Amino acid sequence: MRLFVTGGCGFIGSNFIRHMLASRSGVSILNVDLLTYAGNPANLEGLPEGERLRTVREDIADEARMEALMTPGFDAVINFAAESHVDRSIEGARDFVRTNVTGTQVLLDAARRHGVGRFVQVSTDEVYGALALDDPSRFTEASPLRPSSPYAASKASADLLAAASFRTHGQDVRITRCSNNYGPYQFPEKFLPQMILNSLDARTMPIYGDGLYVRDWIHVEDHCRAVEAVLEAGRPGEIYNIGADGERPNIEVAKEVLRLTGRDESLLTRVADRPGHDRRYAVDASRIRKELGWAPRVGFIEGLEGTVRWYRENERWWRRIVSGDYLVDRRSARAD
Repeated sequence: MRLFVTGGCGFIGSNFIRHMLASRSGVSILNVDLLTYAGNPANLEGLPEGERLRTVREDIADEARMEALMTPGFDAVINFAAESHVDRSIEGARDFVRTNVTGTQVLLDAARRHGVGRFVQVSTDEVYGALALDDPSRFTEASPLRPSSPYAASKASADLLAAASFRTHGQDVRITRCSNNYGPYQFPEKFLPQMILNSLDARTMPIYGDGLYVRDWIHVEDHCRAVEAVLEAGRPGEIYNIGADGERPNIEVAKEVLRLTGRDESLLTRVADRPGHDRRYAVDASRIRKELGWAPRVGFIEGLEGTVRWYRENERWWRRIVSGDYLVDRRSARAD
């Protein structure tokens, strides 16, 4: 199987590449990553470049380059590439539109022209908007799209383009919408690694508003297995929600991190809320469970313990990011 993976130097993309190469001997991957601030070649450290993995530094919104790279013979495109930090999208949405919307359309067009058999669009539960804390329901694949942030709006737009390509051109497109991921190699600006690293360093841990914003947490390994299942056996044109029934308020997650790192709650600091902050996300993942036989394997406490342990054992990795030294890795990144 030849895979065209985008964003493979990011958090989820790099974990997916590691998973696929470890679990399938017949897989080869072309990893296309622009190496923006959150793309880090060190996320693939230890995986030798060669016949099974090749990484190129390219922009998925560059039509000519995607045409040149996506030669006939690829079995599937898995599009992880995205600008994904909500706070940054509030400050300025232009990069989000270019990568998440234009980039997705460029990839869809190139894949169709070159006869790539499958296209997996990796999306987010944030496209659905928010649920109230006292709402017993969860988002299903039929829930309307009501994005709150520019980031979520750009992902919803990409999903609609992917769905339109299936309806208009008959292109085999499959869309996944996952809840909040956590695990190794997550960029430190995200909530959970920020809590872990600040706690390890005994620095203040900023909590938005009342801290009762609820997210549905899933370990990145479970997400990668779900994407693999959709790639292998998903139905063309279908949407698959991916969640682990791991709903928890942010304040509870932060306190669990404090327990695991041996710190006290004096580190918790309330900060002004961000605009348009969604109160709760929760997805109904019964479709992927029933149709594809997927189920999460990593419980939240077990997964969080392992994640804290990983950050303890990989201090050099995150220290280089916090200091900015990791940016020099781009000088040696391969490009065609």
